[in-house]
Amino acid sequence: MNLINPKHFLAHSHDPSIQLFTLKNKNGITTQITNYGGRIISLYTPDKNGQFDDIVLGYESLHDYIHKPEVYFGAIIGRYGNRIAKGTFTLNGEIYELHRNSEHGENHLHGGYDGFQDKIWTVESHDSNTLCLSYLSKEMEGGFPGTVKVIIEYVLSKENTLEIKFSARTDKTTILNLTHHSYFNLTGKKDKDIRTHHLKINADHFTPIDQFMIPNGNITTVENTPFDFTSIKPILKHIQDPNPQIQIAKGYDHNMVLNEQGLKSAAYVVEIDSCRTLEVFTTEPGLQLYTGNHLQNIKGKHGNIYSPYTGFCLEPQHFPNSPNEPNFKTPILESEETYTSTILYKFGIKDS
Repeated sequence: MNLINPKHFLAHSHDPSIQLFTLKNKNGITTQITNYGGRIISLYTPDKNGQFDDIVLGYESLHDYIHKPEVYFGAIIGRYGNRIAKGTFTLNGEIYELHRNSEHGENHLHGGYDGFQDKIWTVESHDSNTLCLSYLSKEMEGGFPGTVKVIIEYVLSKENTLEIKFSARTDKTTILNLTHHSYFNLTGKKDKDIRTHHLKINADHFTPIDQFMIPNGNITTVENTPFDFTSIKPILKHIQDPNPQIQIAKGYDHNMVLNEQGLKSAAYVVEIDSCRTLEVFTTEPGLQLYTGNHLQNIKGKHGNIYSPYTGFCLEPQHFPNSPNEPNFKTPILESEETYTSTILYKFGIKDS
């Protein structure tokens, strides 16, 4: 395994509190995580021949995460994952103005200019299999009400799962929608895109978007559309279809409405050459499918050049723009409540 050297990763850091941690299970699965943005920096899993490769996109140095294009590689996203229309929402009769930092300059995206992906998280505990981080987001950070304490625990199990557990408390009614933003490529090869990946999503509906990537408020069946992943199929099978939704996003960048409640299997992916598999479990109601449409010749780890469709994201979440859509599940967190959310990635090898 070509793990990232912590000294190299932190070479340009002027803050001694930023660290790079390694978790490893008895089967050899290994991940490196930094408390800068809670980012997963590398993730090594075996293929059908027992060859370990890094299956997530990213950079080799902290300097690059700070200074290169922000595409949220491996980051914790907050306070609000995905988009809020025009960076505005109303809560208890008060209008809140958020950063407008989306690609169209109209909407709020992933917590704004100083979202959780660029915060230095406090290390609460660390051992060979777990890492616990916390962050205190103060009143009106990013334009959001309330001071919010967030705790995240990463657990790498002997069953080859990486679990990310979120909890949070607020001192004032607010909105909260946390997620994780790794880009996966199960080939583990620098010259491969995701066309050999096959995907199934347990969602009979999705939320269509307008020209500004905001859900139009409808919850629409996936039947007879490119968004029907109820049976496993190549992830890019319909990427060139003349479907208006595909054309708006230049691929997939859509919220899938998951079928079940509670902790459930949301998606399953298999890469047909390596036979690596990934199954995603979540407690969230939605799952954003993103096919890396806007990666533009970004120089990443191990000599990789990241272009469109080099990696895919499966981001468990509340629906985009939920604060402004009364028919979507509310993202409101009250002061007497505890926010909890779980994302679980299960790694495997399909029988060839």
